[in-house]
Amino acid sequence: MASPQAELSQSSSNRKLVLAGQIAFLPTGILTTLLGPMLPILIARWAMNDTQAGNLFLVQFLAALVGVQLSGVLLARWGFRPAFLSGLLLMACGVATLYLGSLWLGLASVAAYGLGLGLIIPTDNLLIAEIGSSSGSGVSSRDSSEASSRASSRASAVSLLNFFWGVGAVLCSLMVAWTAAHRLLPFFLGAVALFLVLLALAMRNLPFPAAVKSAEWSASSSWREMAKSPTIWLFAAVFFLYPGAETAVGGWIGSYASRLGSRGAAMASLMPAFFWSALTVGRALGTAFLHHFSERRVLRAGCAAGAAGIGLMLWAPALAGVIAGALITGLSFSTLYPITVARLSERFGVAARSIGAAMFSLAAVGPAVIPWMVGVISHATGSLRAGLLLPLGATVILFLIHLFEW
Repeated sequence: MASPQAELSQSSSNRKLVLAGQIAFLPTGILTTLLGPMLPILIARWAMNDTQAGNLFLVQFLAALVGVQLSGVLLARWGFRPAFLSGLLLMACGVATLYLGSLWLGLASVAAYGLGLGLIIPTDNLLIAEIGSSSGSGVSSRDSSEASSRASSRASAVSLLNFFWGVGAVLCSLMVAWTAAHRLLPFFLGAVALFLVLLALAMRNLPFPAAVKSAEWSASSSWREMAKSPTIWLFAAVFFLYPGAETAVGGWIGSYASRLGSRGAAMASLMPAFFWSALTVGRALGTAFLHHFSERRVLRAGCAAGAAGIGLMLWAPALAGVIAGALITGLSFSTLYPITVARLSERFGVAARSIGAAMFSLAAVGPAVIPWMVGVISHATGSLRAGLLLPLGATVILFLIHLFEW
């Protein structure tokens, strides 16, 4: 049994890591959602059509896919520190150069910060989930209610982490709209880059967990055994569909509103803020909800209400209905991803560091493919509403998946 002094030291280290993870997720939220409020600005600046605009999402999240794969290797071999710090620095490089030149430089910049996001997002989520698991490991598991309580605490911790991500997403929309109106957009992007560099310098000596050799699931037999389990495939579907649907709604809602007339065009850069604000408020409230309702019930209700919100957004004849649909969708989506990450960590333990590389890869592929397909369908049909039927369909499938007990 560890001494009280050792436990106190470990608790202090964990608090520092949790705080570091939360602070890091503020700029992560900004960069993950940056294309949404900036898309109308970039379309005008670089004279892009919808297919070309959709390519920006494709580049960002394919780069993030590479980053996720790299994070799996770094976590297994060297622990959390290299992935965490290199992710912050890559994000700084990308955002600093996004608005400096042509479309090609813009694509390279999006790829750079996308790679950084691919390193940070799984690393930070798994770090917080693992800390929550280790902090509960000293408590004797006497009955199923204690195990359920620890699972709820883990989901709440990840939900709170992603609340900070949501704060960054909301700030992104508001700051892009304000700085663009005052011709200060390059200064905002430069300030985000500087903040990321300072953050990396401040966090370089924190006591990150080291590599755990048992987490290396490289044996093909282990993966073959896991592939036989329907649970793995259901996790894979959720990690692909949910981030793709979320990114498609948050990324295209500004452009969708801009085509609803002069009032919608004036509100275009602010529209993502409604979605991300509702999602952020939902994540703040989610820590309380998860103590009173089962995870499965929250997942089912969230998917059903999210589908209804997207439907309202697409079929509303006026801007007010679109805003209402965005608020409903954001609030409904708020806890879906944190619960999924917490369930992955709970199901697989430390091995989630390596298994997570596959799952978070799908969480990068979904946001690459689904928003890109929205642009392709919109360009082919001449209707962005038709393209946005794609995230609606994805949300309906998620609801059907969560009807099963897994």
